[in-house]
Amino acid sequence: MARPLKCRHVCCAPGTDYFKPRGIPIRDLEKVVLTMDEFEALRLADLEGLYQEAAGQRMGVSRQTVGNILDSAHKKVADCIVNGKAIKIEGGVYAMDEMRESRCSACQHTWQEPYGTGRLGSCPKCGSRDIHSATEGVGHAGPQQCGRVRCRGGSR
Repeated sequence: MARPLKCRHVCCAPGTDYFKPRGIPIRDLEKVVLTMDEFEALRLADLEGLYQEAAGQRMGVSRQTVGNILDSAHKKVADCIVNGKAIKIEGGVYAMDEMRESRCSACQHTWQEPYGTGRLGSCPKCGSRDIHSATEGVGHAGPQQCGRVRCRGGSR
């Protein structure tokens, strides 16, 4: 019997959950499912440029697990690009933050904003436009330990 998957921390949902080749109706395409944890691993490693160790800390899993997730995600994305398939982003065993923390570089003020509302253009305390994620480059205990998020179960 396989070991159950550990709940993976996912920062935010993608802006869209389908990608497909242009000009072909979705009903005519083979679909490949990219799980939310695969999406998050791609975002952290390939877009944000984090090393697997740092990505693992952010997701609440080991470096090796991030490596395995990335291998799976890279194969799926390559299959879709090379063979003209659609990508559907859904499922997996994950927990999503409900709030994100931001910090002003000028006055060091920190505040929380709900995901999906867009970032503030300036610091609510001093008005500076030099604001960043307060958790950038900082790992946390992960979804099961921190208690801020609940795991959304699903099969892989």
